[in-house]
Amino acid sequence: MKHFLILFCCVFATTIQSQNFKGQAVYMSKTTVDLDNWGGNKMSEQQKKMIMERMKSMFEKTYILNFTKSESLYKEDEQLEAPGSRGFSMMGSFTAGPQYKNLSDQLLIQEQEFFGKRFLITDSLEQLQWKMTGETKKIGQYTVFKAIATKSVDEFDWRSMRRKKNDSEKKKDSIANKSNQDPFNQVEVPESIEITAWYTPQIPVSHGPSTYWGLPGLILEINADKTTILCKKIIINPQEEININKPEKGDIVTQTEYNKIIKKKMEEMREMYRGRRR
Repeated sequence: MKHFLILFCCVFATTIQSQNFKGQAVYMSKTTVDLDNWGGNKMSEQQKKMIMERMKSMFEKTYILNFTKSESLYKEDEQLEAPGSRGFSMMGSFTAGPQYKNLSDQLLIQEQEFFGKRFLITDSLEQLQWKMTGETKKIGQYTVFKAIATKSVDEFDWRSMRRKKNDSEKKKDSIANKSNQDPFNQVEVPESIEITAWYTPQIPVSHGPSTYWGLPGLILEINADKTTILCKKIIINPQEEININKPEKGDIVTQTEYNKIIKKKMEEMREMYRGRRR
């Protein structure tokens, strides 16, 4: 069986090299949230359920990955949201657009809207040091192989944000100081997380969902901290035209420059918050 799989992959790879190969993969992304860590332990189960339902559109999304051998475009499959399902108003100010990857040029372009202004975050692709484990399983009709890596976390990646455990929570009789009452000081992000990827050599392209890539096969599943991204559908050489165009609208910045812009805006909001408290 293993020899047959290797032979199949070699034949399929030759097919990809010899034609105008295109594909489309549909992914479901889900981020789990522990409401108890954010004060949910004081809520009823009904209140928790209502809050999670309102935030569902933020924590559960569908994405489409269009890809060729060297390029890909990853974007959210936009659907109409039910009234009141927007989630946190602050998070609604961060709107991610299409994400373009070019493996030949090692280029990543992320379209991003921040408080009504559009940016093109342009950087080199992050190269993770993947380690093959030898484990396999099935995802649909595909045999997938497991690989793991350690990834640095962007300081504004809300999917890995955690509530800080301050001294006032550890000592029942203590009173939180004023800085800890500032909501901007209640959140922290880990420096790094472990990534688990499942890829299939049956589709020998090095693409994957989100910023993930670099394995000898299409990545069908990613487990990253509290987020799971799972492929639900794959179409090879679909009859409908697939367009992979670079995002072009927005101010060009690097990720570092974009983070500085966010920090400046957050500091302005912090000062507004302090002013209201005074």
